[in-house]
Amino acid sequence: MTSGRERIVASTPGVERLKRTATVPTVARPARWQRGLLDWSLNALLVIGGALMVIPFLWAFSTSFRLSRESFSLPPQWLPTDWQITNYQAVLDALPFFQFVFNSFKVAGAITLIQLVTCSTAAFAFSRLQFRGRDPLFFTFLAALMVPQYVTIIPIFVIIRQLQLLDSHWALILPSAFSAFGIFLLRQFFLTIPRDLEDAARIDGAGFFEIYWRIMLPLVAPALVTLTIFSFNYHWNEFFRPLIFLTTWDQMTLPLGLTILRGYLGTGNTAAVMAGVTMAIAPVLAVFLLFQRYLIEGITLTGLKE
Repeated sequence: MTSGRERIVASTPGVERLKRTATVPTVARPARWQRGLLDWSLNALLVIGGALMVIPFLWAFSTSFRLSRESFSLPPQWLPTDWQITNYQAVLDALPFFQFVFNSFKVAGAITLIQLVTCSTAAFAFSRLQFRGRDPLFFTFLAALMVPQYVTIIPIFVIIRQLQLLDSHWALILPSAFSAFGIFLLRQFFLTIPRDLEDAARIDGAGFFEIYWRIMLPLVAPALVTLTIFSFNYHWNEFFRPLIFLTTWDQMTLPLGLTILRGYLGTGNTAAVMAGVTMAIAPVLAVFLLFQRYLIEGITLTGLKE
């Protein structure tokens, strides 16, 4: 027979929980040195990947200061034997470089501003408004992402020719006024905003446009900056469409104009070409470095949903 004390201890809830949990196997956690080794390995892989991405840019920058005959020397040398800045002067002498830069800023800047307006309004409608056919229409926009521009370039060229816009910057701006990727990006960001803010503004008498302009746009600023960087960089570096639609020097953008430096059958000065590429990269690189924090924040929060 058990004593009263033993019966009381056996019937205590805490003791019963201890008995039940005593048989549960514990999951062994990795040791501290194992976690440190894993973190170190991941960081090493990231550093190696980053170095592999930076190497071409460093090679182009180094080649822009070397003599033309040293561009393809074997074995290759990372640093020039004789630093030359004449390649940059050769670019300015051979091309209307600043005219090309102005044209690229004009085209890329206009497309970016128009896309910020069209994509933000469309994304607001797809995320906040209820109308018939909203979801099928949105999936149609997403389907456009799977169609490469090389498939649609012929009908676009026919339309641009009928509108008599060939060899003008409008031939590049108008077809890019809308972006399916931009609509998707901003829509996903709009979905992260609580609807309580919208309901409170509607109770105060605000309309749809006022809610969009005064409440939603300030809250999606990181996504707008992300779209700005993506759109501006893409159209700044675009080569295919300017090659199709532009023919005169006065209208050429910078990537198309730099091909003149290659010369006939690629017999031009390679070092001068690299100097031109280095000067072309500088503006977009500065934009990315200035706004990279907003870019990372916009990409991180875009996948979230309310």
